[in-house]
Amino acid sequence: MSSAVSVPPRGGMADFFYRHSGILTLVLLLPPLLWIGIVYLGSLFALLLQSFYSLDEFSGLIVHELTFSTYKQLFTSTNLTIILRTVVMAAAVTIFSAIVAFPIAYYAARYARGGWKALFYLAVMMPLWSSYLVKVYAWKLILAKEGIITWVADKLHLGWLLDALLAIPVIGGSSLSFSYIGTFLVFVYIWLPYMILPTQAALERVPKNFIEASADLGAHPRQTFSTVIFPLALPGIIAGSIFTFSLTLGDYIIPQIVGNSRPFIGTTVYALQGTAGDIPLAAAFTVVPVIIMGIYLIVARRMGAFDAL
Repeated sequence: MSSAVSVPPRGGMADFFYRHSGILTLVLLLPPLLWIGIVYLGSLFALLLQSFYSLDEFSGLIVHELTFSTYKQLFTSTNLTIILRTVVMAAAVTIFSAIVAFPIAYYAARYARGGWKALFYLAVMMPLWSSYLVKVYAWKLILAKEGIITWVADKLHLGWLLDALLAIPVIGGSSLSFSYIGTFLVFVYIWLPYMILPTQAALERVPKNFIEASADLGAHPRQTFSTVIFPLALPGIIAGSIFTFSLTLGDYIIPQIVGNSRPFIGTTVYALQGTAGDIPLAAAFTVVPVIIMGIYLIVARRMGAFDAL
């Protein structure tokens, strides 16, 4: 009996690539590797190089001589306050997003089925389909002194509570749209889907027999949550925090539109490279979140966050 034998492709280029599969792999990978190497890594190298230049205070021209004087400017009290303000806001947004996202993700992973799960994905993803700027400006109107939140508070006779909240030093302001509270709320709303989806994916991977075994061994639901569910879902939460933390760290649009005009890293970079024309200091400021996220990613990788992405 004759058996079918696979015949290698013949003729020119196809035959060459069949016999040299490694070259075919290189040809396929070359365009994206060139893109990453030239456009992405090249731009990062140019940015890093610019940060070692300085600005001549008299002429306003960039002095193309390597120096650490630009980085020394980052350690002034004003610039350190900007960095600290940005990191604290990013951390607060990340923690609160995790608190809000977890019960939503838990319900979707454990109880939602069929059409309800489809509705869950639709509800989480739909805000991402609308324009980023439209959402931010909509929130500015919602948080304004004449906005719906103030109107609802007055109708419920809770205007005094809103006024007390806005009277809190540092985070308060004349209205929610001109306060750190408003900036925080908009950040949470914009980046919340990026926390919900990885958390839900991690909770989907929690084996049900682990939960059943914990109950069979007499564990209280709180014990099951703290010893089984949460540790297994933690990589997903950390994976979501990579998005919320990094996106908040580098955003410059939300603090410009909603807030009290106190600068964050993103708005400072935007002003320095635009109005001030201080490219070296803008580059040095940009290196700060790169270093912070580099350290953050190393810690996240050790905690298994990349497995949940």
